[in-house]
Amino acid sequence: MTRKPTLKPRDAASLILYRRGPRGAEVLMGQRNAGHAFMPNRYVFPGGRVDPTDHRVPVASPLDETTADHLVRSCRSASRAHAHAITAIRETYEETGLMIGRPSPLAARLNERHWAGFRAAGLAPALDRLAYAFRAVTPPHYPRRFDARFFLVEMDECVSGTLNGNGELEHLAWLPIDEALSLPLATPTHLALIEIGPWIEMGRAAAATRPVPYLFTRQHRHVYTVEQV
Repeated sequence: MTRKPTLKPRDAASLILYRRGPRGAEVLMGQRNAGHAFMPNRYVFPGGRVDPTDHRVPVASPLDETTADHLVRSCRSASRAHAHAITAIRETYEETGLMIGRPSPLAARLNERHWAGFRAAGLAPALDRLAYAFRAVTPPHYPRRFDARFFLVEMDECVSGTLNGNGELEHLAWLPIDEALSLPLATPTHLALIEIGPWIEMGRAAAATRPVPYLFTRQHRHVYTVEQV
């Protein structure tokens, strides 16, 4: 029997948008429909693969210094780091209708159709709102593989729009973390949910300096460690 070649993971990014509710932190999640080849029926955060155009998108504000330093070392280039952050914001807008941006004259340069809402509102992506919090690589036997970096963003004045995505995620809702943990989840999503509770309690300044949890597979076993950069 011929063994199928192992697919190389593609760069991807997810965004964990959270707000403070009566039962503690709530996260925005949706369910992938049964027709998806990758993680059907699982509840996930908005996200997707990095697009080549994401490397060139102008921004209203860059990544903060601490996040940029860690992400550039993780991605091995400033361009890839920028693209991951842009992907997280773009996919969140496409899948939820919410925009993470600030007023900027650079909004006029957002020409691709998936930035139409930003352009109409006069907004450009606000990368400084993103904190790099988690990384996971899909196991080798999956039909699609991603090297995904997860970002955290708190709901604030830089998040605008109406919750109404493109239909890729069903049942979009704000969920308390303990409730989200009871849903059908992939392992990376489950672990990310466990990690973000303490992260939020620490506060952004303290949490930004801690090592980033990292999940990957070695010899058919999950390895859960911290990213070495």
